[in-house]
Amino acid sequence: MRRSSTFARQVLLVRVGRRDGAAASGTDLLTPDHRRADRQRRRYGRFDAEVEAVLPVSPALAPAAPVDESPAMSIPLLPGARTAARRAKFALVNACTLSSLMLGMLAIFLAMQGNTRVAALCLIACVAFDGLDGALARKLGVASPFGAQMDSLADMCSFGLAAPVVVYASLAGSVPPAAAAVACALVAACAAIRLARFNVSPKDGRFFCGVPTTMAAAVLALTVAIGLPVPGLVMVAGVALLAFAMVSSFPYAKLARLVKLPPWLWLAPVVGALIDIRLTFALVVVGYLVSGPVLWLRQRRTA
Repeated sequence: MRRSSTFARQVLLVRVGRRDGAAASGTDLLTPDHRRADRQRRRYGRFDAEVEAVLPVSPALAPAAPVDESPAMSIPLLPGARTAARRAKFALVNACTLSSLMLGMLAIFLAMQGNTRVAALCLIACVAFDGLDGALARKLGVASPFGAQMDSLADMCSFGLAAPVVVYASLAGSVPPAAAAVACALVAACAAIRLARFNVSPKDGRFFCGVPTTMAAAVLALTVAIGLPVPGLVMVAGVALLAFAMVSSFPYAKLARLVKLPPWLWLAPVVGALIDIRLTFALVVVGYLVSGPVLWLRQRRTA
């Protein structure tokens, strides 16, 4: 009974396998090698209980997508007409950006050698070049996405890395190294967040969202340059506060709005600096930091 059942199954498989087009595409019920072996079994009476294998066939592969072998299009660094005059202006603007970056590197090297005040002066020069490259780009009509990215990278090097390194070197010996390292690392991390947020945020012509990295670096550099007489732990707390102010959501006025302030507000710091530059500087910094929360509360009340 078992032999006859096996024989009937084999005959059925052979008949079905020989019907052209009856099998579903993608499956071969019986291969020619199996049919040859089946005929030999029937001829010599060798029947066993094995079941013929049903061999799957790989589905037909879709035609490969055509490969685009055309040369990649280069994106111009300077949009618009690429005349010699515009290229020279473009090079001048980016030279200012690179000058800020290289001065930031020089500040790091000087701080490592213990020349913290000279390093702080280099950071102040970085602030000057950072303002100069943007003003020149707009004045000469060569502003570009490349220039914006270059400016952001240079700011991270000069204001996000060099400034905290200079501050750390100036605090050596006066505070625990771990406390100084944490505060300066916060400046670097918050500067990176601040710059990345600025690059992807819609531009507001009136206010900054948080203290800009340039302003934070200028405060740190001037603090070291003039030798502000504050205790070391107070200095560490101030550095950490400045770092968090960079990533805050408080609105801080841009320079264009500060220029429109009444003249007596500009005259007061000048006179104060002639009397006591350190005290005047501290009051100006505190006033600027407090202006953010004050403006934020005012906007909430008027909203």
